[in-house]
Amino acid sequence: MRFTLDEMATECSDLHIAMLVTGALAGCLVLHPLTGGVIKMRQVAVDSIFQGQGIGQAMVEYAEIVAIERGFTRMELSARETSVGFYLKLGYETLGEPYEEVTLPHRKMAKPLI
Repeated sequence: MRFTLDEMATECSDLHIAMLVTGALAGCLVLHPLTGGVIKMRQVAVDSIFQGQGIGQAMVEYAEIVAIERGFTRMELSARETSVGFYLKLGYETLGEPYEEVTLPHRKMAKPLI
């Protein structure tokens, strides 16, 4: 992906979460504050050598705690179609029809944070 200068400037106000395993970066994600109590989870990634070990789930659950602590009431995300099942298991729901983003099929998903 390529970012514009404006997009890079916006990153400064985003929350970046990383998971380290014995000093190695195993996964990361970005939380981008929106309006009306909504925060968007973006750029969720787990290194292939760490996949299947619960790291993605742990990061998402931690991100939800961080969002709640900062007063957000709803998490939104744009999930690749292949990841929809992962987010459904964590309580997210699909919204609307599938669409293409960065040349891949995606679904908008959301979850109330309580």
